[in-house]
Amino acid sequence: MTPEARPMDMTGAPDWLAALPPLRGKLMAGVTLADICWFRVGGPADLVFMPADTDDLSTFLAALPEEVPLTLLGAGSNVLVRDGGIRGAVIRLGAAFGAVTQTGDTELTAGAAALDVRVARAAADAALSGLSFYRGIPGAIGGAVAMNAGAYGGETGDVLVEVEWLNRQGEKHVSAANQLDLSYRHNGHDGFAVYTSARFKGVAGDKAKIIAEMETISEQREDSQPVKARTGGSTFKNPDGADPDGLKAWKLIDAAGCRGLRVGDAQVSEQHCNFLINHGMARAADLEALGDMVCDRVRDNSGVQLQWEIKRLGEAA
Repeated sequence: MTPEARPMDMTGAPDWLAALPPLRGKLMAGVTLADICWFRVGGPADLVFMPADTDDLSTFLAALPEEVPLTLLGAGSNVLVRDGGIRGAVIRLGAAFGAVTQTGDTELTAGAAALDVRVARAAADAALSGLSFYRGIPGAIGGAVAMNAGAYGGETGDVLVEVEWLNRQGEKHVSAANQLDLSYRHNGHDGFAVYTSARFKGVAGDKAKIIAEMETISEQREDSQPVKARTGGSTFKNPDGADPDGLKAWKLIDAAGCRGLRVGDAQVSEQHCNFLINHGMARAADLEALGDMVCDRVRDNSGVQLQWEIKRLGEAA
């Protein structure tokens, strides 16, 4: 979902905003982030910039003073933006960064704004196996690289070859996957980075079998997760990471009696209790308070301290 552009009111605007050079992308003031985040909560951003292309983004970053807070926002699926909104500038990559192309016999290159499911479908069309797990991940490729997203037996670090990115000064770089220190839901990339595209390697396979695998993942996800609700995906990391025999966050939450727990219109999903749901009128504060309550109850019941997987951004109201 793309935020609606509105005329820039420069009255009372900070000096850094007035001093920005001409840009080809969209500059939008006061965007209500609830409109573009899956939880449908979140206050306004001082400024959202959607660059026209990588060069436009580079120009913006190079001109932005170092003291201006800078936040990256992707598809809005794995974030909880607080009710007070986000100060400074928010970068959101749009359609210009959404292409997926086959760049080798067994390789795909995807823009950072390409949805994960689109990458899975492109891999299937090219008869490439190994990327079907992206069918089960809500979000976009930039976020997948930033957190080494994974599901259904696969993760980004398994298939990533290299990523193109810009630093805080707008300088362009390319890093191989083994330079990112990827581990379970973790990217150890040192310093600020805006990922703009990523190259993936699959394995030549049978197209019909790959499509069938994706359909199975889709069915499993719909059966086990509240995919039609206002949610942000998995809320907490599994304490034992990717270990299939390790502790699972949802089991700990269930054992602590948190299934269905509510704070106002925010609820722990009855279907999958590692998901929080906004039933329509919840605030970000309600969802965060509910998540913290779950953490407290799990710690009291099992002694395990859960870690948030969802990124909490911005200021309280």
